[in-house]
Amino acid sequence: MNLKKQLSKAFLLCLLSLLGFALMAVLVSKHTIIRFDSTIISFVQGFESASLTAVMKFFTFIGGTIPVVVLSLVTMVFLYTVLKHRTELILFFAVMAGANVLFITLKLFFHRARPDLHRLAEATNYSFPSGHATMSLALYGSLAFLLWRHIKTHWGRVLLVCISILMILSIGISRIYLGVHYPSDILAGYFISGFWLTFSIWFYQRYQERRYRRISDQGR
Repeated sequence: MNLKKQLSKAFLLCLLSLLGFALMAVLVSKHTIIRFDSTIISFVQGFESASLTAVMKFFTFIGGTIPVVVLSLVTMVFLYTVLKHRTELILFFAVMAGANVLFITLKLFFHRARPDLHRLAEATNYSFPSGHATMSLALYGSLAFLLWRHIKTHWGRVLLVCISILMILSIGISRIYLGVHYPSDILAGYFISGFWLTFSIWFYQRYQERRYRRISDQGR
């Protein structure tokens, strides 16, 4: 696939993600998604058991602030010292910092209270969109993008994508299972994070293309 097609796909995904978030925001603001939320919550919490609760608490911990910060720092050190890719380091930092600012700002704007149907864990601040969902997609999505080109085997790339999807979905579902988020919070987190991630990748790829052309022109 050539770069032009990659840029077009990234831009299209960026727009679709933004539209997805806008739709969720409208539905939440008009309180027309209550039945959807309650149905999904009842279904997910219908699998409740002591062992599954322990698993869900593990995934919600992994998606928390401290683990995300630690893994982000390890990733940045790896990009800087091992791969020597400073532009990729900047991209990763921009994705993580931007996603964090986005979900905090949106929480303060929408002021949605957390569900109180059946709590298996405690959580503070507002509910919409989910910070765990936003940051998990930003983290594992950007890791998948950055590591993809450094993995040469087909099965290695498949494994990378599968692990990333597993982590993103597990962290999001854990928040529903534990009763601290509505499903619409999770979807909104995925959408707004998907928007920022794909926009950042699109901008990064365009920058790399222009930089390559400039270097090529200077070498002639």
